[in-house]
Amino acid sequence: MKSINLLIKPASSLCNLRCRYCFYEDEAKNRAQFSMGRMEEETANTLIRQVFAAIDPNGTVSFSFQGGEPTMAGLPFFRSFVSAVAACRPAGVRVFYAIQTNGMLLDEQWARFFRDNRFLVGLSIDGIRAVHDSLRIDADGQGTWKGVLAARALLERSSVPCNALCVVTASCAEQPEAVYRSLKNLGFRYQQFIACLDPMGKPRGGETWSLTPERYGAFLCRLFDLWYRDWKTGNYHSIRLFDDYIHILLGEPASTCTTCGSCGAYLLVEGDGTVYPCDFYALDRWEIGSLRQETIPQLLESGKMRQFLDQGSVRPESCKVCPYWRICRGGCKNDWVTDEAGTRNYYCKSFRALLDHAMPRMLEIARAERMARKR
Repeated sequence: MKSINLLIKPASSLCNLRCRYCFYEDEAKNRAQFSMGRMEEETANTLIRQVFAAIDPNGTVSFSFQGGEPTMAGLPFFRSFVSAVAACRPAGVRVFYAIQTNGMLLDEQWARFFRDNRFLVGLSIDGIRAVHDSLRIDADGQGTWKGVLAARALLERSSVPCNALCVVTASCAEQPEAVYRSLKNLGFRYQQFIACLDPMGKPRGGETWSLTPERYGAFLCRLFDLWYRDWKTGNYHSIRLFDDYIHILLGEPASTCTTCGSCGAYLLVEGDGTVYPCDFYALDRWEIGSLRQETIPQLLESGKMRQFLDQGSVRPESCKVCPYWRICRGGCKNDWVTDEAGTRNYYCKSFRALLDHAMPRMLEIARAERMARKR
């Protein structure tokens, strides 16, 4: 295998926050076992050995940690993990580390560890204080904005690369200017915006934070205007969705499975070594096995994995006649909904609105990028 990408839940669904919209808490409640517990050293070592047994010479391995809250596994776990990787890594194999965190447990030791081991840190921050503190609360019901800013400052002082992950909720979508300006002012050169998920099994749009297609489309259009203006004036800030669309227009691969048009970009490994095909499908019916019993190639070739990939390869019928099919590619199948009108992406209207609004300027940016590369 030329590359292996793993999304690891070292503390399973355990978390020190009580975010009102947390999709993984909701997902964990919909399986027989809510938490698989903290990952033991033996399980981590098995995972590492499996990875390096499967990777090709000169291949690439990506270890990304998420939760719940992954730092609840403790710094000693991460130190042990990185040491085991260093001891087992074959010559010529490249290794990359990333972690998505709420930042509440970070201190100087964490920051030094991230810096010394070249971790890319994603910090969860919902744009502006009013939005963030209303939804991202701790166990006592208090907002966590100040804690996130302290984590951001700590990482910046320690020269740790840090990106912003902002969940777009109803209240966030109403304030694109304030959200984008706030993240820029906080020094986030790389920003990712993801649509908030409604609880599983409930009708879409029923929560106070729910994001409707109309709201999301309006948010993306205005966000693009602000992003384009900065690009035009030489003050570029990366927004992952927009960057992906530009890369696709240039004939290059996108950076996420949502925009690349296919599933299977990574495997999700729970705290006990149980493996699932995707973060959004860490449910009992989609369990594909365990690293304690099967190898990575066996897991990838399992019937459940093939079923998952086959389902993801079938796009909604409406995509086939869409002028933006080559760009959007149907989006994430977790957002597909079926009703009397057929199957479609719940946010299809959102992306159509964005691409109708922005396509001439996206093409302008792609042309400029192509010209710049020829110089």
